[in-house]
Amino acid sequence: MMSVHSLCSAARWIATAVGVATLSTTALADTCKHRGELDQNYCDENKDLVADLPKDPKKWKNPSTLVWAYTPVEDPAVYEKIFAPFTEYLAKCTGKRVVFFQVQSNAAEIEAMRSGRLHVAGFSTGPTAFAVNVAGAVPFAVKGTAKEFQGYHLIVVTRANGPIQTLADLKGKKVAHTSPSSNSGNLAPRALFPAEGITPDKDYTVVYSGKHDQSILGVMKGDYDAAPVASDVFERMARRGQIKESDFRIVYRSRKFPTSSFAYAHDLHPQLAEKVLSCFYDYRFTPEMQKAFDGADRFFPINYQTTWEPVRQVAQASGESFGRAGYQKEVEREAAAKKK
Repeated sequence: MMSVHSLCSAARWIATAVGVATLSTTALADTCKHRGELDQNYCDENKDLVADLPKDPKKWKNPSTLVWAYTPVEDPAVYEKIFAPFTEYLAKCTGKRVVFFQVQSNAAEIEAMRSGRLHVAGFSTGPTAFAVNVAGAVPFAVKGTAKEFQGYHLIVVTRANGPIQTLADLKGKKVAHTSPSSNSGNLAPRALFPAEGITPDKDYTVVYSGKHDQSILGVMKGDYDAAPVASDVFERMARRGQIKESDFRIVYRSRKFPTSSFAYAHDLHPQLAEKVLSCFYDYRFTPEMQKAFDGADRFFPINYQTTWEPVRQVAQASGESFGRAGYQKEVEREAAAKKK
């Protein structure tokens, strides 16, 4: 039996990720015909941009306890409660014990899947690409409705009673980005803002807050002058009464990006992976989940190669990499931020 406590050591992988990445992969390198941006532990011979199932059936995993997690975009305990009915359903549907693992950072979640301790997970938009390339995650769904998958916009929020009216007014200010791997919280602003006449780090000081909700609350308290965040997080916080929309001014709104993905580990036994997919696709959200997730009522099937193309384009335009080198930078940044 695998306890939640035993999984908490995943966070310690953050400090050793660079060392783990140097593990010998010579045998795999000799047999893999195409890898693309994937880490050397994985192969992508069908060129769909996600890790292939290991060729050796002995490497397929069929655990008695299925561990899953949801992105730490806000308080993990909140989402454990929201997802409780689904967690119970997933256990009945798969016939396995299912444990919800509360992760405290994007890096901890990615390392948990990379290490084999996490089997299914919801990853934020930006970290999804790191999870694919570094942890062998295979995205298969996004929250949505019968017609379309759910998305969000990058918005820039500032205090309603403050002097900032446009992006140009951010010059010389202190602006909260969330984390280096976040799409709406960091990558998209770096890629999109220069065309609007404002360049992060050059025209304003970037301070990493760690999470979208912390950026928003920091703006409200006056710790930051403004913050680029995901619109869905902002709207959820307003609905829950954590903030008042009238206290903020939105000075920028981007085009639509896909919201958090749901992915399984590439080395799950194919029969188990197929069962997990059918369980997710057949499930319909409870009223509480629909309220929490902006009206989404199901897990909408997606294809990583096509659905995440805009996200990869943003990263490329901003000079960021979703490969091992980029991820190691992300790990080091998150570790440094925690020490402050």
